[in-house]
Amino acid sequence: MALKKFSFNVIKKHKYARRGQIVTSHGLVDTPCFMPVGTQGTVKAIFPEDLIVSGTQIILSNTYHLLLRPGVDRISSLGGLHQFMNCKLPILTDSGGFQIMSLSKLTKIDKDIGAIFKSHIDGREFILSPEESINIQKKLNSDILMVLDECPKITNDKNIIKQSMDLSLEWALRSKNAFGSNPHKGLFGIVQGGLYKDLRLKCLEKLIEINFDGFALGGLAVGETQDQMFNTLDAVKDYMPKD
Repeated sequence: MALKKFSFNVIKKHKYARRGQIVTSHGLVDTPCFMPVGTQGTVKAIFPEDLIVSGTQIILSNTYHLLLRPGVDRISSLGGLHQFMNCKLPILTDSGGFQIMSLSKLTKIDKDIGAIFKSHIDGREFILSPEESINIQKKLNSDILMVLDECPKITNDKNIIKQSMDLSLEWALRSKNAFGSNPHKGLFGIVQGGLYKDLRLKCLEKLIEINFDGFALGGLAVGETQDQMFNTLDAVKDYMPKD
């Protein structure tokens, strides 16, 4: 199969609404889309072929959980995540950043190293640096890779949010350097900054300078109200790259 160049095209737009299409080596993804979660290499309660029948165009898998089991090297030896899952659809892998927050009792943050996890399964220790997260996602052979970021819990302490955002920006640059250049895959930056517009815009500006293939809004659905979530989306919508 000839690999296609990763790209995103806007098909039609009206005010802030738009239809787009992501081009990947494993197929096209019409946006906006519903992305089923296959955290550990399978979408629960459904066969892979039924995903296609249902109209699914892309699925999400989790770097952290796949690292723990069945193990990245095992998946890589079988030809990557698509072969392991018997899935022909495009796959997005998240970086493990959300687990830094959700498994915080088992995690230690080292600014220079990354996240030091203890497995919630058997207590083994793993180091997930920005470079290692990208290396794992490369071995999984996903179509869209996410940078490693820190997803802070909701807090009114702006200084904590700023420190976390600054760390995420450092990790984003390291992730970009580890990714290098691959025209057939997309690397997405993640905008942090909590509920503070100035921090969100600063983070977005820095990520645009680093030059990613796409951008995601992180640090949402972590305890804020629906109004706070919508206000955060409104705060950045005029500044997100249009392409």
